[in-house]
Amino acid sequence: MKIEIITSRNSKLKETGFGSLLACGDVLDSIEGMGHSVSVTICETLEDLESVVRRAPDLVVLAAKYMPIEGQEDMWFSEYFEQNHITFSGSNRETLKYDSDKVFAKERLTNLGIKTAKYFTAIPDQYRCKEELPILFPLFLKPLDAANGNGIDDSSFVENFSEFREKLLSLYKIYKQPVLVEEYLSGKEFTVAVIKNRGGNITVSAIEIAPPESSGGLKILGSAAKMSDTETLKKIERHDMDSVNELAVASFQGLGARGFGRIDVKMDDFGICYFLEANLVPGMNQGTSYFPRACEIENKMSYDDVIKLILDECLQRVGVEKEFNRVAGGF
Repeated sequence: MKIEIITSRNSKLKETGFGSLLACGDVLDSIEGMGHSVSVTICETLEDLESVVRRAPDLVVLAAKYMPIEGQEDMWFSEYFEQNHITFSGSNRETLKYDSDKVFAKERLTNLGIKTAKYFTAIPDQYRCKEELPILFPLFLKPLDAANGNGIDDSSFVENFSEFREKLLSLYKIYKQPVLVEEYLSGKEFTVAVIKNRGGNITVSAIEIAPPESSGGLKILGSAAKMSDTETLKKIERHDMDSVNELAVASFQGLGARGFGRIDVKMDDFGICYFLEANLVPGMNQGTSYFPRACEIENKMSYDDVIKLILDECLQRVGVEKEFNRVAGGF
């Protein structure tokens, strides 16, 4: 099978994706070990994408969601390859909006009766005092679409209006968009790797994430902890497992995710689980990224096992989609 891993140079570094070129290399080595012909392609222009189409790979593995184009709208890989009748890994463009915008995901799942923390969005000077805020303190502030803990630190946790206003202004200056404000959930935090194979069976790998304690006594899973790998990843206690897995699978299916994805979950003081966010193009660095680590810790899966299971669903669609295109128009 001829496979290309597609990525881009996204200088914003705020969107989810496999990670660095090193992660793409990890995936390449694993796929190559299965006997496939595979390469990594960095797409920076439309000509790069057109060249991929001319090479007509059987499958493109999308290591990033889109390609930034100076002065134009981003080119979304899933949408481009779907239009050009090339099978791609992961979810389609419509579903990936739930990865890029946390509020979209929350609205979707709330409408399906799935629990998510109370929230609102805000811009500077929209609220003049604490009495105008839709939710009581303490609150937690973060960017709408940033990944990898970007924009999250100890100051994300606010207990009064002065702290709220200061953090809100800081995030707005950086991200130039409304800020997501949530009720603060003080319980355990989990991440769940979900993989759906060609037969529709779902493999669920849930782990607990314990952030390091800061000088202020907080345990915030922000960019600093993630970059330094100072958080602890551990097996979930048995009495938490069912509720975490149930919420993660319901969220994955409720968002219409395909193939694989990572669902983040947090508990309140009473042990009730809430959806935090979806990562539908999760990190794939061998040994460090949450997705393969969760599969290893919970289900004793090797990195190659993880990639093979992800590829299983993709390769099944290659055959189905080729036959459909042949019957529909001879692509």
